[in-house]
Amino acid sequence: MSQEFRTTSGGRIDRDQAVRFRFGGRDYEGYAGDTLASALLANGVIQTSTSIKLGRPRGIFAAGVEEPNALVQVEEPFPEPMLTATTVELYDGLVARGLPGQGRLANEPDPARYDAMHAHCDVLVVGAGPAGLAAASVAAASGARVVLVDDQPEPGGSLLGTRETGALDWAASVAADLRANPEVRLLTRTTAFGYYDDNYVIAVERRTNHLGAAAPAHLSRERIWRIRARHVVLATGAHERSLAFDGNDLPGVMLAGAARTYVNRYGVRPGRRAVVFTTNDSAYAAAADLLDAGVEIAAIVDARPDANPQWRGVEVLAGHTIARARGEDRVAAVVLDDGREFAADLLLVSAGWNPAGALYSQVGGRLRFDADLGAFRPDGCRQAVEVAGAANGTYPVVGCLAEGTAAGQKAAEATGFTAGQVRPLPTIDERPATPPVHLWALPGDEATQFVDLQRDVTVADIRRATGAGMRSVEHVKRYTTAGTAHDQGKTSGTLTSGVVAHLLGVDVGDLGTTTFRPPYAPVSFAALAGRDRGALHDPVRVTALHSWHEAHGALFENVGQWKRPWYYPQAGEDLHAAVRRECRAVREGVGMMDASTLGKIDVQGPDAAVLLDRLYTNLISTLKVGAIRYGVMCRADGMVFDDGTVIRLASDRFLVTTTTGNAAAVLDWMEDFLQTEWPDLRVRCTSVTEQWATVALVGPRSREVLGALAPHLPVDNADFPFMTWRDTSVAGLPARVCRISFSGELAYELNVSWWDALALWEAVYAAGEPFGITTYGTETMHVLRAEKGYPIIGQDTDGTVTPQDLGMDWVVSKKKPDFVGKRSFARAENARPDRKHLVGLLPDDGATLLPEGAHLVEMETLPEPPVPMLGHVTSSYHSAALGRPFALALIRGGRDRMGERVYAPLGEALVPVTITSPVLYDPEGTRRDG
Repeated sequence: MSQEFRTTSGGRIDRDQAVRFRFGGRDYEGYAGDTLASALLANGVIQTSTSIKLGRPRGIFAAGVEEPNALVQVEEPFPEPMLTATTVELYDGLVARGLPGQGRLANEPDPARYDAMHAHCDVLVVGAGPAGLAAASVAAASGARVVLVDDQPEPGGSLLGTRETGALDWAASVAADLRANPEVRLLTRTTAFGYYDDNYVIAVERRTNHLGAAAPAHLSRERIWRIRARHVVLATGAHERSLAFDGNDLPGVMLAGAARTYVNRYGVRPGRRAVVFTTNDSAYAAAADLLDAGVEIAAIVDARPDANPQWRGVEVLAGHTIARARGEDRVAAVVLDDGREFAADLLLVSAGWNPAGALYSQVGGRLRFDADLGAFRPDGCRQAVEVAGAANGTYPVVGCLAEGTAAGQKAAEATGFTAGQVRPLPTIDERPATPPVHLWALPGDEATQFVDLQRDVTVADIRRATGAGMRSVEHVKRYTTAGTAHDQGKTSGTLTSGVVAHLLGVDVGDLGTTTFRPPYAPVSFAALAGRDRGALHDPVRVTALHSWHEAHGALFENVGQWKRPWYYPQAGEDLHAAVRRECRAVREGVGMMDASTLGKIDVQGPDAAVLLDRLYTNLISTLKVGAIRYGVMCRADGMVFDDGTVIRLASDRFLVTTTTGNAAAVLDWMEDFLQTEWPDLRVRCTSVTEQWATVALVGPRSREVLGALAPHLPVDNADFPFMTWRDTSVAGLPARVCRISFSGELAYELNVSWWDALALWEAVYAAGEPFGITTYGTETMHVLRAEKGYPIIGQDTDGTVTPQDLGMDWVVSKKKPDFVGKRSFARAENARPDRKHLVGLLPDDGATLLPEGAHLVEMETLPEPPVPMLGHVTSSYHSAALGRPFALALIRGGRDRMGERVYAPLGEALVPVTITSPVLYDPEGTRRDG
């Protein structure tokens, strides 16, 4: 199809560089510099898809990021869903199709690269229109470090959609000066989508190739910018507003400013014959440019009664409005309120302009309704931010200069510099302003009057919401989904407020707007992930001994981010056989395990003991230097959060150990309390997990092995009792040795510098060979601890378990006046006798291994669903020491059910099991001291 709607000259496209693309299964041609939308319009294609709910035809409505209709799926060179045709830059080989609001993700890996950058500046200017350029120029002239971001391929903003050559030359000259300034970074094709406290702004940059088109798939496609600024200037412009009338969703209904942009910027006539409907002066500039480009203007319908009845030979119907747009697949005629009808394939609408206040609102800026503008404008913010130009309600474009310069001066002065001056913007011809009128919805069939085009929300839908008693625009938004689509209400947000206010008979200023939240524009998950995907999605952490484990045949499991040895199979062994061998070696002789992944946090300061007393359920401050205490942390609701040991190194210093998976969470938790709840405490918490490598030496012969490695260390029970530590030399290496057991056996934890880990491990292995030392992994560790009833937080707990539920009432201090979670223990809910308790389970047949997660019931025959559940299996293993399988479980009222039989439904069978104590091995604890 030829580009029959392309003008013979003009536009900012490169007519010497043809670009071929495919849309909806048909081949087309455009030019470099086109968007997909402008190229489609040039080829006479205005309908891009159907609406998501009603299946009505939908066409190109706007020319930029505010587009609510023209959603497309890019298929080649790589599938990307939910893009707007108005923001997709045309490039050779592009294949796309229209979407009704839902797309598909790619089913093959994305070959493109995504990355992120951090930037700091004195002044960040968002928007490179006339106001933004002026502000950036003033700030840069003052010596400030400036970052200027704009979502377009070139600076100029709204000027790019005009024929004001003097203003465009000015914009190009200012931009050139900014690019030449070493203290200025000018980022085009970059959309600021999130504005947060302390002037932290996040933007996404669409990367380009040497042709100036969208980057091909094998190059870096998008980059996230994280920018911290001392001062921010928002020059984000304004979005033209439509209004609700019958058939206002037909293809061919278009914003007047968008039509002007297509003619001037892209050299495209959006239609052949147009009716212009306006409530303000701005549509006349659009009508003039379309008229000069060869578009017939059938009539201008101006809702203002005092409008001039003639304009450039075109009839102006003052004081009239639109009754409906008529047509099937696109506009065919426009019917007025007095019944007159005009044949037209294009209806240009302008019901006013809304300052683009999303970013300003995201960061806490207040908006107030300006009755003269008929829009919400900025009204104060707690951040160091200025709003310039149309974003501040300053119209028309010539008025942006003074506001932009003022904002630039304020920004420069705020950073401690002396502001310079920018070259003045050439005067743009202004028509005398006639005050606008403000309309929201016109009389007619409310079921065909669309407020949110993407969500198919009509005036009738909003009437139903208000009829149901809703008076808040936030409630109406959620009831109707208005403003929740990809465009985030850019064209529908204020219109929704206006329609709600009209239906309720209240002032729109009193009603307000919905809340603006990031992102301002859609952002791909790939861009947010950056390089953190695939193998880099989550860091793989390995201990200092990882290469040794690999060389000796260990199989690994993922624990948090760590690769931990799971078990060490010998020839012909499966998991069951290897673990049985490893367990027997530890129970009968001696074993060694890499325990380096345990979280370790150095807590020091004059108030360290106070902090730990507040965080742990038991008393920590009474711990003597040289001693160790097991402790449990609970959340405020009294549920177990983590457990571990606390080692007192000095009067003001402790080493806290945590579970492997919870190390970062516990440190964050400590910092949160220190920074928000108890900032008066003089404490510093530092992760030292990777500073200490830990080797667990376990079993009845472990004392002999340690004695051989550390001949100067007294290792008998009297000199080195349980839950104490000693600094000494082990195998000639500086080490800290702790008497801690997670197996119930005599055990030591040998801690050395990460750099000394391999030397220690090999020395222990060599010293233990005469005793048959065996390396073991996490699966054996789990069996050993479960035999003793030691719970694993996150496996035997699920966020609803208290220490009392675990049978650990002894770890909850009765002396301390307070600690996190203490008050919750007094709640009736936490003291119920039928709470789930941790118990042991023994299958009656002595052979069945219960699956972890299996439900437990008390009836021998299952009734019709729903079946009441007593609890579930949390851990289940074969035990070499017990000679049978066993399990741990959380069972309602479990401690009162000792000896009872319950049942585990497994497939078609109900397996009987007997409830017993969770401590199934050495309940007297005699083996702990050797």
